[in-house]
Amino acid sequence: MKKIIAVFIMLSFVVLGCVPQSAIVPEKTQLQIREFQTRSYETNDTKMVMKALLNVLQDDGFIVKNANTELGLLTSTKEVDVQNSGEAILSTLLAGDKARYKKNSIIECSANVSEFGKETKVRVNFQVKTLDNQGGVMNVKPIEDGNYYQTFFSKVDKGIFIQKEKL
Repeated sequence: MKKIIAVFIMLSFVVLGCVPQSAIVPEKTQLQIREFQTRSYETNDTKMVMKALLNVLQDDGFIVKNANTELGLLTSTKEVDVQNSGEAILSTLLAGDKARYKKNSIIECSANVSEFGKETKVRVNFQVKTLDNQGGVMNVKPIEDGNYYQTFFSKVDKGIFIQKEKL
């Protein structure tokens, strides 16, 4: 009987949680995505820009996995706990030992830093990999929110200022 009630509650959430048509956002083109993933800086000191990127990523809790100044490549990851206790309890009630629910997410970042005349271009992309309580991958998707990148590049701007001023 408890399982029937739990299934009914879960179905109610699905039906009531439907997204209205007005909330559907059209898919972005590759050019639009590349535009908010890329920023130019008025310096040809790519090493200094990479150092600023490293500092910002570390300040944000990322673990730098690879940094190659010759290629201008930086990769890093950050693990975030995303477990929802309500979802975990409901899943366990319904499926017992076979329950699968979101446990954590890994945000992966790769950056490409290159000299472009008297400027340095930085292209960064982020993706989120969601893992379940058993360590299996549930979902992998790129972050395509322009505000996310704007916030990140704002921190990089400050980091470059600090590097230039040797603070």
